[in-house]
Amino acid sequence: MKNFLKKAHSFSTSWTGTIIIVLTLIFFVAQSFVIPSGSMKRTLLIGDFLFAKKFAYGIPIPEIPIIGLKVLPDFNGNGHLIEGKHPKRGDIVIFYYPPKPSQHFVKRCVAVGGDELLYYDKHLLIHFHEGDKYIKKNYPANKIVKAMNKLWVDNPYIDKFPGIQYKPEYMGNSFLLMLQNLDKIDMKPVFVDDLDAQVSGMYQTPINAFYKKVEKDHFYMIGDNRDNSDDSRFWGSVPYSKIIGKPWVTYFSLEYRSYERVAKGIGGGRDWQALKKVCGDTNLLTKECEKKWNKYRFTIRWDRMFRSINKMQYEKPYDD
Repeated sequence: MKNFLKKAHSFSTSWTGTIIIVLTLIFFVAQSFVIPSGSMKRTLLIGDFLFAKKFAYGIPIPEIPIIGLKVLPDFNGNGHLIEGKHPKRGDIVIFYYPPKPSQHFVKRCVAVGGDELLYYDKHLLIHFHEGDKYIKKNYPANKIVKAMNKLWVDNPYIDKFPGIQYKPEYMGNSFLLMLQNLDKIDMKPVFVDDLDAQVSGMYQTPINAFYKKVEKDHFYMIGDNRDNSDDSRFWGSVPYSKIIGKPWVTYFSLEYRSYERVAKGIGGGRDWQALKKVCGDTNLLTKECEKKWNKYRFTIRWDRMFRSINKMQYEKPYDD
């Protein structure tokens, strides 16, 4: 036993052993990611560096980081060496972006196979596939809406996860954006008599909502920052084969965005909410505010270091 431990220690401290151990951890245990966009703000922030739990939903096919090269074939045809639990409603999930599988996205799973969704401005209604009895049992009457001869829960996650918000950072909102891109979105435009929703007169047939029924073994992913999120509403459900894992813990968090980005959206993601936090009553579009932001820029968010994401998502958001 002593001889075995000596050999194991010698191997682990060698270059070969170190590389094998590191790759094993990356392939099967945890992988580092950085949040590049504001689609999950205020739950996850741009500049959050995090480890993903790779084994949360089974063991995905290992890939070499950065280049995304798979090191093994997909023996089971489901993107995983070992199939595990599937994402549940409310989970924050890391997955391959379906239109461009080399990219990793992070969103919240709002619906699973068989669930139906209705979306209109500031409202995400879900009819869970378990049916009306399940909805009555698990949700209060003030959250339940009757439409299309069935029951729906209005914004079922917004009370549970304080980071979910509808605060557009541009003129309009995601509902209007969908109306303007009917041929490029995943959800079907519909008119639902029972909804107290504004009717669009832009088209020959009236539209007051968008509808979707999630396919079997698929998951509907929507960002917590709902009016500023490129998500399943636009490009569709995510199959289990694209699921990577679950955000685990933040190990670093840095505010690196330029003033041009947060104030004017140059480079993507105007964020006046963050700017107001720094500039206060100062006019946001002034040199004075720019100077304040430039002093604040590259600030380390110490209170987000080594925090459990599962715990943080229930807390008052960082930028309230």
